[in-house]
Amino acid sequence: QVQLVESGGGLVQAGGSLRLSCAASGRIFGYTMGWFRQAPGKEREFVAAVNWNWSGGRTYYADSVKGRFTVSRDDAKNTVTLQMNSLKPEDTAVYYCGAAPSGSAYYLINSYAYWGQGTQVTVSS
Repeated sequence: QVQLVESGGGLVQAGGSLRLSCAASGRIFGYTMGWFRQAPGKEREFVAAVNWNWSGGRTYYADSVKGRFTVSRDDAKNTVTLQMNSLKPEDTAVYYCGAAPSGSAYYLINSYAYWGQGTQVTVSS
């Protein structure tokens, strides 16, 4: 059982940065950890993920955030971080952290067994 709690959201101007954190109550060792977001009136969409392997994990990004966002994990602290730079108004959404069994399709919502409650990110123009 893994419980996830996101933090770090807030209001920022376009071009600014935010750092989201996801703290797990259980071990994230062996899980693929992902970030998704959901804007008002839209479906939840994949943002970034980091899988698990002995060398630290491979990262994956949606095309819309590639080059601006960076996902990382610290299995010793059971935390996952999403560094978001060069933010745009279209990045405004509730951001969710999820944990999926290793080997799952990291970009599919249904792959994720555990979710956090989400944290609001608002980017003003």
